[in-house]
Amino acid sequence: MAVSVCSGRAYGDLVERDLPDAGGTGTDAPAIVTRALTKRFGDSVALDGLDLEVRAGEVFGFLGPNGAGKTTTIRLLLDLARPTSGSATVLGLDPRRDGPVLRRRIGYLPGDVNLPARLTGRAMLADHAAVRGLDLHRPVDELAERLGADLDRPMGDLSLGNRRKVAMIAAFAHRPDLLVLDEPTGGLDPLVQQTFRSLAREAAAEGRTVFLSSHVLDEVQHVADRVAVLRAGRLVAEDRIDVLLSRLNRTCVVRFDPRPGMVPSAEVFHRVPGVTEVHHLHDGEIEISLEGPAGPLLEALAPWSPLDLATHEPDLEDLFLGYYGAEHAPAPTAPARPTDPAVAPAAPAVPDPASVTR
Repeated sequence: MAVSVCSGRAYGDLVERDLPDAGGTGTDAPAIVTRALTKRFGDSVALDGLDLEVRAGEVFGFLGPNGAGKTTTIRLLLDLARPTSGSATVLGLDPRRDGPVLRRRIGYLPGDVNLPARLTGRAMLADHAAVRGLDLHRPVDELAERLGADLDRPMGDLSLGNRRKVAMIAAFAHRPDLLVLDEPTGGLDPLVQQTFRSLAREAAAEGRTVFLSSHVLDEVQHVADRVAVLRAGRLVAEDRIDVLLSRLNRTCVVRFDPRPGMVPSAEVFHRVPGVTEVHHLHDGEIEISLEGPAGPLLEALAPWSPLDLATHEPDLEDLFLGYYGAEHAPAPTAPARPTDPAVAPAAPAVPDPASVTR
């Protein structure tokens, strides 16, 4: 059963009562599958034929800059919006048909955390648990201690980071089969971000699935097993992080004695296997782009007696820049949450999926 963050109007009235459990899928079945999933708003295409598969028990990073379609995808998976065409299966269920039952098995942390201002976090979480007949006192207290969350002040008095801690507790406390986390660490300090990563990995170790939508690349690289990259509503890459990074070039900066005749010309390296680019820098330094093993390059360097060699191994930022360019490079630390411009304007408060009845 899902204990979720509701926001705005009559939050208690939006929490679903107990519903019969639906048969889920086996642990080998994917947690999320989309086929040609498409969403249009008038002439604007927010999501264009998304084919995606998220395995059960993995932490899956969903990457893209503002407007890439990440939030649109989440809204479709949680039945907060309906697709123009295509299909989605979540935990073996159809969100459009099985939404009320499905939402009980999901923990959702929205990017925009809008909580009842007059209630304390403890009161809100207790009310949600009571509606479903759950006793969550222990997990709530344990999570509050780990996150340093203040559950006893009205949430309207809390900072964004502290409100997000309460929302995170609501998403994790009931140990859902699937966690859907949209820009989860915005406003959190580095220590709490580290705790979040631990919580996500612990959930995956227990066989639960974490769907992490973010454009904080450092966060995703530290915690995700696989990633997908969206660009303008289309999937441009999906694989394990190490596989994606292995396709990128390494950069080697080699320093030589700058005296005349001691620095090799670029032509020396043009026939070296794996060398793709060579640039002379300054003071006897050469920058070499390399794909594949470094052995042939080291052999070519040896006769020139290099003084120093430094390599830059590619990371997710390099991958991201390869698809988007520098103008779309995400911040290395938690930024303000992006909003997909193609998403229809939301009401002042968007309820959690476990709180919506159709």
